[in-house]
Amino acid sequence: MSRDIAAGIVTMTLCLVIQVSPAYAGNDSLLVLFWNLENFFDWRDSGAGDSDREFSSFGERRWTKGRFYTKCNAVAKALLWTGSRYGRMPDVAGFAEVENGFVLNSIIKSTALRKYGYEAVHYDSPDPRGIDVALVYRKEIFQKISARPVRVPGRPEYDGDAGSSGGPAPFLTRDILYVALEHFPSGETWHFLVNHHPSKFGGEEVSAPKRKAAMDVMVSVCDSICSASADRIPEIVCMGDFNDTPDSHLFKFDASFLVNMADCLHEQGKGTIRYQGKRELIDMFIVSPPVAVDSEMVIPDIPFLTVPDTAHSGEKPFRTYSGPRYIGGVSDHCPILLKIKIALSEDIGIFGR
Repeated sequence: MSRDIAAGIVTMTLCLVIQVSPAYAGNDSLLVLFWNLENFFDWRDSGAGDSDREFSSFGERRWTKGRFYTKCNAVAKALLWTGSRYGRMPDVAGFAEVENGFVLNSIIKSTALRKYGYEAVHYDSPDPRGIDVALVYRKEIFQKISARPVRVPGRPEYDGDAGSSGGPAPFLTRDILYVALEHFPSGETWHFLVNHHPSKFGGEEVSAPKRKAAMDVMVSVCDSICSASADRIPEIVCMGDFNDTPDSHLFKFDASFLVNMADCLHEQGKGTIRYQGKRELIDMFIVSPPVAVDSEMVIPDIPFLTVPDTAHSGEKPFRTYSGPRYIGGVSDHCPILLKIKIALSEDIGIFGR
């Protein structure tokens, strides 16, 4: 059987699962969230660069302490809404575009989320804007085994004009965050990779090799995880803002290795961002087959995260700023959820032990 045929069979199977899947709200499930929080800086100018200065109390955006904590509480409110709607708080949440560990810990320690026992994982990356990816997990459900940032090489291979330097220009981008967590009830190790791949700034010809470099690194890490688990295919969940839609050639995975859970939503015209009135799905979960079989990706319809699109019909994400003007929203991205069917031990309640 060819890879294309195998991938098609898996995709059709997943579409059928999505159409008939249950609510996944009981004790036999896990809930994973990913959300690009759009320029979530603290309010202090630490001298780290132009973006750090811009998003500070005296910078161009007038990003004050009050506005900062308003956004922290809005993020927390979205997670609490998710817990109410789906019957459990997210067990794991990945974030993109957070400035530092202080921002991450402010979300989980200074809001109503503090009573749910989240632990943060974050490393500073070389991104020129000073934004990173991060992950939080519930200590009642998971225990951290290991974590590390994975560097994306800054000189991608491509077929374009090499230029006078003899190769494509170097670039800096976000690291990929790898976190291995032990699932208490089952004792199984789950592998999470949080991604924020390079944007399309500069055009497709310039930017596509950068995204390919990031994707190659992610796939390589997944391959290493599988190679280290010779007896079975491990549980792998890659999540992130990939800055490309599922129909891109970058997502042509071997279906026996990785499955893109966003394929069916893309076919239905769903999206996590809205550009010129059109929805685009660039935030995704890409998982190993054991996870894909009993999982469903959804874009939750959280009412306070969208506003009417006055230039086009429909709704659009409620951003923190409209141009330079503060409007009090959260992000230009909608969060995504992965609902995973799994057997949990009886001593784990809806919101943990």
